[in-house]
Amino acid sequence: MPLLHVPRHSLLSLSRRPAFAAFAAAAVLALAACGKSEAPAGGAHAGGAGGGAPPPPEVGVVVATPSDVGLLTELPGRLEASRVAEVRARAAGILQKRLFREGSDVKAGQPLFHIDPAPYLATAQSAQASLARAEANAVQAKALAERYKPLVEANAVSKQEYLNAVAAAKTADADIAVARASVQTAKINLGYASVTAPISGRIGRALVTEGALVGQGDATALAVIQQIDPMYVNFTQSANEVLKLRRAMEAGQFKRASGSDAASVRIQLEGGAEYELPGKLLFSDLTVDSTTGQVTLRAEVPNPKGELLPGLYVRVKVEQAQATNAITVPQQAVTRTQQGDTLTVVGPDGKLSKRTVKITAAQNNQWVVTEGLNAGEQVMVDGFQKLMMMPPGAAVKAVPWTPPAPAAAAPAASANAASAPAAKP
Repeated sequence: MPLLHVPRHSLLSLSRRPAFAAFAAAAVLALAACGKSEAPAGGAHAGGAGGGAPPPPEVGVVVATPSDVGLLTELPGRLEASRVAEVRARAAGILQKRLFREGSDVKAGQPLFHIDPAPYLATAQSAQASLARAEANAVQAKALAERYKPLVEANAVSKQEYLNAVAAAKTADADIAVARASVQTAKINLGYASVTAPISGRIGRALVTEGALVGQGDATALAVIQQIDPMYVNFTQSANEVLKLRRAMEAGQFKRASGSDAASVRIQLEGGAEYELPGKLLFSDLTVDSTTGQVTLRAEVPNPKGELLPGLYVRVKVEQAQATNAITVPQQAVTRTQQGDTLTVVGPDGKLSKRTVKITAAQNNQWVVTEGLNAGEQVMVDGFQKLMMMPPGAAVKAVPWTPPAPAAAAPAASANAASAPAAKP
C-alpha cells in the first residue's frame, strides 16, 4: 500500500486536532497488517525456488522371469562335405574329351571324361573271337565223345580213347567259360574308357587336360566330387565339460534336451551372421584324445542353396541340456569376482541391495542364473555411475531397461542424453 506524503509542518498542525489523530492511528495499523500478510508469501516463494530435495536418480532394471532355458555351448568347428569321391582313370590311354563344366553339379553315372577306347575295343573283339573258337571246339569235342560211347560198348574202340574224348569235351566247356570271362573283362575295360561320376555332388576343377596320358601305372586323379547337401561340421568339446554336464543332468539340475544328444545345432559364420537353418547332432566320439583331452562331435546341417563350403571355419552353438526355472540377466548386471558372482536388486521402496547368485552358463550376452534370485525382483542393469554421487541408503527410481540397437546405439544414446533434462520435472 503506498504511503501518503504529508509535509512535516502540516503534520505538526494537524496532530493537534483529535479527529486527525484517530485517522493517523488507523492508517499505521493498516500498513502493519499489509506488511505481515505479504512477508510470508514472499518467503514461501523464495524457499520453493532455492530449497527442497532433488528427485531420485533413474536406473535401468529388468524383471526376473523364470523359464526353461536351453544351455548353449559355443565351440569352434570346421565344415566338411558329407561325401567326397575322387574321380580316377581306371583305364590307361589318352584323354580325349572333358564332358562337364568345372564347378557344376553332376549326377551319379554322368559321363565326365572320355579316354581313347580303340585298344580296349580291339581287346573286346579279340575276346569275342576266342569265345567263338572255344564254342566251336566244344561242339566238336562233344560230338566225338557221343560217337565213341556206343563204340566202346561194342569194343570197337578202346576205353582209353573214349575217356580221352569225354575229357576233351569237358576241356572245351572250360575253354568256353574262360573265353566268356575274357569277353566280360574286355567289356569292363572298354567301359572304363568313359569315366562317369561315382556320386552326385559338386565337381571341382579338372586335374588333367585333353591329350594327357592317364592311368599309366597308377590310377590318375582326374577331378574331385563333393556332396555339400547336407554338410558335416566337425568340432571338439572338453571331456571335463561333457562329464560335468552329464553329472548335472543325473543330479536333476538340468534336463536333457529333446533328441538323443541335443535339441539343435546352430552355425555362426564369419562376421557374426547366423546360418538360418538348424542342424542336428549325429554322434559323440566314445574316446577321448589323449593329447588334447577333447571329445570329437559331428553335426549335420542342411545346405540346399550351397551357401556353406567345405573347409570353412565356423562357430557351433550346441544345445545339450535345459535349465529348469532359470532366470537370464544381461551380463553387464553381474559382477564376477573370486569371492563369487553378485548383482544389485532394486526393492519396491527404491532401496538397493547386493545379492550373491549362482551362474551356470552364458547365452546371447546373458548369464543364466539358477540360484539367489527370485521371480519378480528388479535387477539393476544400467546407471551404476549414478550411485557414486548418492549418499548411502538413498533410494532410486527404477525404469525398464532396453538393450541398445547394434547399429544405432550411439545416436540413440545421444538423443536420450539430449532429451533427458527436458523430460525431468
